[in-house]
Amino acid sequence: MTFPRLGVIGAGQLARMMAAPATHMGINLRLLAQDSTDSAAQICEHVVGNPNDAQAVLDFARTCDVVTFEHEQVPQSVIKNLEQNGIKVYPRSDSFIYSQNKVEMRKKMDELNLPNPKWQEYSGGDTSIKFPLIAKTITGGYDGRGVFVVKTPEELSSIHKEIGKTLLLEEMLEFDCEIAIMVARSPHGQAATWAATWTIQEDGICTTTVTPVPELTDELSSAAASIALTIAQGISLVGVMAVELFRVGDRLIINELAMRPHNSGHWTIEGSVTSQFEQHIRAVLDLPLGDTALTSPWAVMGNILGGEKTDMYRPYLHLMARTPGLKFHHYRKEVRPGRKIGHVTLLGSDLVELRHEVQHALDYLSGAVDE
Repeated sequence: MTFPRLGVIGAGQLARMMAAPATHMGINLRLLAQDSTDSAAQICEHVVGNPNDAQAVLDFARTCDVVTFEHEQVPQSVIKNLEQNGIKVYPRSDSFIYSQNKVEMRKKMDELNLPNPKWQEYSGGDTSIKFPLIAKTITGGYDGRGVFVVKTPEELSSIHKEIGKTLLLEEMLEFDCEIAIMVARSPHGQAATWAATWTIQEDGICTTTVTPVPELTDELSSAAASIALTIAQGISLVGVMAVELFRVGDRLIINELAMRPHNSGHWTIEGSVTSQFEQHIRAVLDLPLGDTALTSPWAVMGNILGGEKTDMYRPYLHLMARTPGLKFHHYRKEVRPGRKIGHVTLLGSDLVELRHEVQHALDYLSGAVDE
């Protein structure tokens, strides 16, 4: 056997973080980038092309042994065209649809008898879900985009008119916290989960994660893993997937799925024996999956969001001296306010100290504090 060439459609930070484990394993990584300045294109072999162009994607895929994705924005028609032309592509189109179309995802969760909120499609008129409620665009939304808190029928009608498409409506849950659990599955059915993660959100954007989830009972931890494994099996997942959940008392309710490496799994680079990025590569190449055990009692990850400060290198002088165990991941993206431009991770046994040091690092990197 020769080392395969793995094609990735997309060249953002997720593809960039696949580069290290691919290099370690001798896997040839080749990217379809929208621009040569994309985060991963700066460091990886790539071609420039439009992921919406079926012929361009097919031409790229024919230079690879296996093709995967780092985002959900590739049209179903493009993925099906690859499959019809004999390209080995994972996740498959009939799996990927559940992270691209929120209504199809809700239908599948009902079919699998998994915990959904109350939901319905909305094309105008009355709704069976009481206000306030959540309205979502069925495709395309992420990081809070395409999600609306709706208080009145008039407001819902206005949003529907503005969007101009059918919406997904969901009941508004009074949840205790948001958690996520990563799961991986290979073509021959081997599957594995990581410890569940507490995802701390601000304005619809995850700012910090804590793993494992503090004070999560063994019963709920097992329930989260069971949900993730049931979904992975039920949709014939190949690759890595994030299952986002709401904790409502002693229940877990499914929020959304992301069928790729995910922000809530970034902690695994340092915090797990096998990172989500290495595991994704193993899974799509049908290699045996790696150990997902924690390497430390706690792993805290903080997203670096763009602020007033644009020099992301000089802060190393202060932060590396102050917190030698802090690990930095910069995506080399243009710094813009509110944009995810990197993350930091810190491992240890004192959760209060870890969260304090990670928050200090985020504040210092953004320019909110200067000492």
